Amino acid sequence: MQDSATPVQPTASLTLDPAFSVGEVNPRLFGSFVEHMGRCVYTGIYEPDHPTADADGLRTDVLALIRELGVTMVRYPGGNFVSGYNWEDGVGPVEERPRRLELAWKSTETNQFGLSEFMNFTRRTGIEPMMALNLGTRGVDDARRLLEYTNHPGGTELSDLRRRHGDEEPFDIRLWCLGNELDGPWQMGRKTAEEYGRLANETANVMRLIDPDLRLVACGSSSSAMPTFASWEATMLEHCYDRVDYVSCHAYYHEQNGDVGSFLASAVDMEHFIDSVVATADHVRAKVRSSKRLEISFDEWNVWYQSREGEDPGWRVAPRVIEDVYSVTDAVVVGSLLITLLRHCDRVTAACLAQLVNVIAPIMTEPGGPAWRQTSFFPFADAARHGRGRVLRLAGTSTTYETAKFGEVDHLHATAVEAEDGSVTVFAVNRDTENPLRLTADLRGLGQARVLEHRVLADADRHATNTLEHQDRVTPRQVSGTSCQDGTLTAELPPLSWNVIRVAAS
Repeated sequence: MQDSATPVQPTASLTLDPAFSVGEVNPRLFGSFVEHMGRCVYTGIYEPDHPTADADGLRTDVLALIRELGVTMVRYPGGNFVSGYNWEDGVGPVEERPRRLELAWKSTETNQFGLSEFMNFTRRTGIEPMMALNLGTRGVDDARRLLEYTNHPGGTELSDLRRRHGDEEPFDIRLWCLGNELDGPWQMGRKTAEEYGRLANETANVMRLIDPDLRLVACGSSSSAMPTFASWEATMLEHCYDRVDYVSCHAYYHEQNGDVGSFLASAVDMEHFIDSVVATADHVRAKVRSSKRLEISFDEWNVWYQSREGEDPGWRVAPRVIEDVYSVTDAVVVGSLLITLLRHCDRVTAACLAQLVNVIAPIMTEPGGPAWRQTSFFPFADAARHGRGRVLRLAGTSTTYETAKFGEVDHLHATAVEAEDGSVTVFAVNRDTENPLRLTADLRGLGQARVLEHRVLADADRHATNTLEHQDRVTPRQVSGTSCQDGTLTAELPPLSWNVIRVAAS
């Protein structure tokens, strides 16, 4: 444990070998989330009057940034929004769609952007859709009808209705969320674990009668801080274990009362959360004597300063809601959370950064104006680009520091991914806010290796942000001096930094 009176420069050592891996990374790990909340949709991805808008009203400047971000999957349309949503409001002629009071976020929903528009958005960006069902104010029959509308080729009332609406081919949505956060007292149609488990089971049964090969996500606890956490998962899974494929996890983190040390160690909580849900699911697996192993869909995660939510939107259309501006510190935590997801890729096979545009998002826009990258954009884009392949199992040591929330925590948080071409990317966070970290890594398992690049996101001011006025204040930079000799990688990680170190066989 580091003595604050006698500071010691952080150091860490790692050993990695391609012979030892955690598992393959599922591309769905790099998902995001579009909810009808604030300006995520309207003046975010969809703004027909914007100078860059295409014929479908999509902002092409935003589409370009989404492609650069590397998002593979998007969960839609919520979130809390979905628990009061009638999907029929968002299909058919736009001019005939109703305006509704949107109770989850106290705004007015125009329904100008709906299911067909969302599916067009996913096609334009090459993103897989992840559809959430309203199991709050609706239920089994709504799921049956929506699935027929989206996925059946034709010859029935609802599939032919889709075709009359202009979508001749079925949407073929493969991944479905069975509701959202239904243990939460803030949720419309809140359920007990027994009620939800039975509802999820019956909904899944009906959906599989139409298409047995769907992938279905059961709602886990809204957070690990819920008083019913783990007992909720255990109870509801006893009802639906063999009919679902995933259990959802949701977690948000933020710096509290200036405790930056604990904030930078947020991944400790995420690791424990994942391990606890896996243990609970595996317990139910044994109890119901199933041969099936459930996976984790971490379909909401991010840094979110919930204390900054602001005033009541007052039923406005697309109000400015939770538009957090992210600092370098926040971006480093986002990187650390990505490392955690990768380190658990054997069980976490889907995940969604919440959300995609404007609302606690890596991409920001101004109505009629520019779009730009937040600091959190960069670690996600790095992981989405270089985090494909096999996650390698690391062994190592690190100096530590003391936190108020989690006790003793390593200065280094890292993982490594081997790509198909044999190159390896080390993702590493230095949690020390004052000192660089000296990293050595034993790479002899790779043979003779050379450094391709070392890129870092850091800043002398840990509160530095990218804003409308200064859109490129914080950007990644290349680091010199990182070397690999005789199978040993040597690097210096700047204070409070997200690092991407790529190596390949010579």
